[in-house]
Amino acid sequence: MPLNPESPLARLMATLPRAGAVEWIGVRPAREVPMVAAERVQAKAGAGLTGDRYQGGSGKRGLTLIQAEHLPVIAALAGLEAVSAATLRRNVVVSGIALIALKQRRFCIGDVVLEGTDPCDPCSRMETALGAGGYNAMRGHGGLCARIIQGGTFAVGDAVVPL
Repeated sequence: MPLNPESPLARLMATLPRAGAVEWIGVRPAREVPMVAAERVQAKAGAGLTGDRYQGGSGKRGLTLIQAEHLPVIAALAGLEAVSAATLRRNVVVSGIALIALKQRRFCIGDVVLEGTDPCDPCSRMETALGAGGYNAMRGHGGLCARIIQGGTFAVGDAVVPL
């Protein structure tokens, strides 16, 4: 059930202190192959990111995002010194903005308009990638899935701006 946009809770949820920034971009060319880092990527409405295995049917998951601030938390919970964005298999790492605040909201990166759809829950592959307990280390820190509303390009360093 949607919130009344005039309610105090809706007003709080709509308030973000600043824009975020893209720190890293990666695509998954195929299942179970390493991520390929990119400085710039093309996003196609209804088709995902060019070069990504999900390209061709975005639905609710045209791309996945994760917060840079959560990478050290995931590493600590998994008992690791560090964890790379590529290991977690998310497409975009952002900093400076609470991704969960973008759920059910539109936002832009570069000239791409996105809509946050659902939390990006970890998959069972995280047990292999991070070791025993890796799945649970990511729970609550897996990021956000987003639908591509308007295609275009974005790059590392671009702002993540709520609309």
